[in-house]
Amino acid sequence: MLPPAATILPDRAASSSPADTRPRLERIAAASADGGVPVVRVLGRWGAGDLGDRQGVRALAAQLAAHEPAQAWAWDLTGIAWLDHVGAQWLWDHWGRAWPAQLQVHARERALLERVARLTVPAPPEQPWRLVDQVDHLGVLVLHGVDHARHLLQLVGQLALDLGRLARAPRRGPWRDVSGHLYHMGATALPITALVGFLIGVVLAYLMSQQLRQFGAESFIVNILGISLIRELGPMLAAILVAGRSGSAITAQIGVMRVTEELDAMRVMGIPHGFRLVLPRALALALAMPLISVWTTLAALAGGMLAADLAMNISPAYFVQALPAAVKIGNLGLAVAKSVVFGVLIALIGCHWGLRVKPNTQSLGEGTTASVVTSITMVILVDALFAVAFKNVGM
Repeated sequence: MLPPAATILPDRAASSSPADTRPRLERIAAASADGGVPVVRVLGRWGAGDLGDRQGVRALAAQLAAHEPAQAWAWDLTGIAWLDHVGAQWLWDHWGRAWPAQLQVHARERALLERVARLTVPAPPEQPWRLVDQVDHLGVLVLHGVDHARHLLQLVGQLALDLGRLARAPRRGPWRDVSGHLYHMGATALPITALVGFLIGVVLAYLMSQQLRQFGAESFIVNILGISLIRELGPMLAAILVAGRSGSAITAQIGVMRVTEELDAMRVMGIPHGFRLVLPRALALALAMPLISVWTTLAALAGGMLAADLAMNISPAYFVQALPAAVKIGNLGLAVAKSVVFGVLIALIGCHWGLRVKPNTQSLGEGTTASVVTSITMVILVDALFAVAFKNVGM
């Protein structure tokens, strides 16, 4: 509502537009206003088209800044030529989203200003920084993390129970789903993993050749490439690619089932989510990841072998002959074991985020993004744990 000191005049009669239509302010001496309060007259056209001129807007902003605080002035809008919602929003914001103490306005402009005041959402007051609020926010994040960890632990326990059920009655297992996921998550991932592995091997070989040549140790490139690719980079590269490719697909598939209410229909029909959704994907990735890891490692070794031949004149025959002596078989066993763990983790994390998707598209996108980020982070973390726990294996 308008302030008590507001003067509302009837709408002005139609008249010819003044020559100067620029939106501007004009200050009147304090003696001419009631109560000795200085008056600011609003003149010109205050419309969207008139406020679109950049130079005019700058000049108007300077004039408005010269009349702050707005509550200390009496405002006269009776001389304004045109006012629309844009101009009314300018004035309302300059007044601090509160009515000035004294205001003279016509009925039409009054209605516009009241509509803007009613529809403008007041800015929330700025809250001071408090340690208690930060501790509370940290506690909320910790509780969210505990909730996710609890749900993942439930998935792991349910997976163990489902594996026992499958061992008791293997003929009733979801083998068709497992074979389908093996194809989509394993066979179709071979081209991209081979390409990335080959290029990584080429890059590593070229970079190492520059350093080894300085010390005359070109032959040690077989040891460096063999250990780094077979033990660490091969399995981790394959897991990261599968996490971005298949982990997001798992979350998206289950999330769409949540959006289309298929998960609710399965629950109504008594079909367990763990046995029909989580178990086939976990089994498929547990079987596919070691094969993809070995495939990626072989492609990376092929790229490194080619780059070593071109950059250091180390023949492929010597590379293949020296590789078994440089890399013990324990490294390959460790890489395969890590890959199985990576596959199960990626499948469980993808299913976890898919089952927690809410029935809307925004939650589906957020869940897919969180699934990929969480899977890649867990792969790197578990790889670091394996490196520390089995540091003496294969060395």
